[in-house]
Amino acid sequence: MKIKNLLLATFAVVASTITVNAQKTIVDVAVGSKDHTTLVAAVKAADLVATLQSAGPFTVFAPVNAAFGKLPAGTVEYLLKPENKATLAKILTYHVVAGSYNAAAVVKAITDGGGSFTIKTVSGGNLVASIKGGKVILTDEKGGVATVVATDLAASNGLIHVLDAVVLPK
Repeated sequence: MKIKNLLLATFAVVASTITVNAQKTIVDVAVGSKDHTTLVAAVKAADLVATLQSAGPFTVFAPVNAAFGKLPAGTVEYLLKPENKATLAKILTYHVVAGSYNAAAVVKAITDGGGSFTIKTVSGGNLVASIKGGKVILTDEKGGVATVVATDLAASNGLIHVLDAVVLPK
């Protein structure tokens, strides 16, 4: 029980830079964050604003600006071009899960799954959640890893968990 409580405590909200209001949609919460301007620009370029403002519920794994900065030079600019809208939409919807999965539910699923939990994304791909060094990590289909750095940011249509890296589908 102590380990589980410790894991839940380490998977706590670290979101002082994000204004959270349960009356705001996921998009509104992201727009209010100075750490998610790249994500917001990408959501707009992919025409996903209306989708992420719909009833949901959704769980969004939202990379911070620095996460996009870790991608190879020119990647973000390339993806934001109108002719690459479908590719951008696939990458962004790979960060979205249908349903609302709070931190406690994710940790429980990892524990119940013997150390990992496969998450089906809206894009149709899979992410694998596990715990490393007391933190929840997501492993994408290409073997890339992102750490969840803030959790349970409430919105009227779901939850946001903040990532330190962009996860990529096959």
